[in-house]
Amino acid sequence: MRKSVFIIGSGFSSLAASCYLAKAGYDVTIFEKNHTVGGRARQLKKEGFVFDIGPTWYWMPDVFERFFSDFNKKPSDYYSLVKLNPAYSVYFGKDDFITIEDTLEKIKIAFEKEETGSSKKLDTFIQKAKSNYDIAIKDLVYNPGVSPLELVTPKTITKLNQFFSTIKKDVRKEFKNERLVKILEFPVLFLGAKPSNTPSFYSFMNYADFGLGTFHPKKGMYQVILAIETLAKELGVTIKTESSVDKIIVDNGKAIGIISNGTTYKSDIIVSGADYHHTETLLDKPYRQYTEAYWSKKTFAPSSLLFYVGFDKKLTNVNHHTLFFDVDFDIHAEAIYDNPKWPENPLFYASFPSKTDDSVAPKGKEAGIFLIPLAPGLEDTPELREIYFDKIIARFENLTSQSLKNQVIFKESFCINDFTKDYNSYKGNAYGMANTLTQTAFLRPKLKSKKVKNLFFTGQLTVPGPGVPPSLISGKLVADLVIKHH
Repeated sequence: MRKSVFIIGSGFSSLAASCYLAKAGYDVTIFEKNHTVGGRARQLKKEGFVFDIGPTWYWMPDVFERFFSDFNKKPSDYYSLVKLNPAYSVYFGKDDFITIEDTLEKIKIAFEKEETGSSKKLDTFIQKAKSNYDIAIKDLVYNPGVSPLELVTPKTITKLNQFFSTIKKDVRKEFKNERLVKILEFPVLFLGAKPSNTPSFYSFMNYADFGLGTFHPKKGMYQVILAIETLAKELGVTIKTESSVDKIIVDNGKAIGIISNGTTYKSDIIVSGADYHHTETLLDKPYRQYTEAYWSKKTFAPSSLLFYVGFDKKLTNVNHHTLFFDVDFDIHAEAIYDNPKWPENPLFYASFPSKTDDSVAPKGKEAGIFLIPLAPGLEDTPELREIYFDKIIARFENLTSQSLKNQVIFKESFCINDFTKDYNSYKGNAYGMANTLTQTAFLRPKLKSKKVKNLFFTGQLTVPGPGVPPSLISGKLVADLVIKHH
């Protein structure tokens, strides 16, 4: 008789794990609290507009290809990708921006215009980043974080010094132009920590940016979720939506089932892709691995204030992805990591997928997504959301020289309270636990419970870390561990 596996949550890591486990012959059932699959990668549809509520960047296409190839499939079997050109633009002042195009050669030209000699430095920097990428993404991140020895290979020994320097130091040693520095420091924000706290080795994110490029799945990132859901169902996975898990049942130190919506279900193995901290609250205290003090001391990636806006006209002077770095990055970062509070003058990011994709907005209209990074755990009220919408729209209008406030058909917001309510997210964080030196690999919360047999974890708070590609990898890692032990 096949062993049964229950998976809590249906985000990228859970769906990926379900596919690997079903392929290996387990009887897999997913329990999802919301009415659609996807976890944080859900969709909002309103008045002919379609928004990705969660991730909007498609980086590291090779990770997606590797995932689907494990099932003799290709991403193109399920969705179409467009390589964005430009990948994104970065505003530093009124009508003052740098555009990052779709090849390294074009990006080098843009750098050289800003700082003489910087194109050669960039070439050297990206070659080192590529070397790190080849080691990290093709090898290291596919380790389960069980032992520090996973990090010790002939290749990583040559990179040891990069774990004791930081992205900020490395970038500023080579580049003096503050605008170029900000662009090079930007990609590590996906890892959830300041460049000053992120090891130099993580420059592989710069290769993901400049070397591989930025893509858009037609009809939005949610198509990737639908693709993996389709694959999971093809492999025999059962998915139960609107099925919140209230308790993990443990008997004699072994997970034997769950209680969902008041009903008890028995299973041989439990895998949770839900928020790790929340999952442990589903256990009686003696079975929890990590205390509240443990979680409170960890560096969490930011939360976010997001707005999904329908505009009644096409916008000018912006690209599909546009970053607004016209204020002091360090002051905003301090308000996230050092002295948590609402930032006075926030950096923000805007995405206009309808620039690339006609399917996400009615003809002649524009779909806009705005994101302000915030410290998790802050007070979140409708009044604060409104104040910050007014702040960023006023700046947006000024920086891009266009009037917009009266062109808003509707706006919906999503912030700390929603992350907590919809995803049981610790302090309402958006991206999990940051990848700092002391929160890397074997130093992150474990994939396999140390206290409860047959209980496993996956997702952004465990190995390998935050982001969509790492979440896919996390699903594979936990499935491999289940197969190894059961």
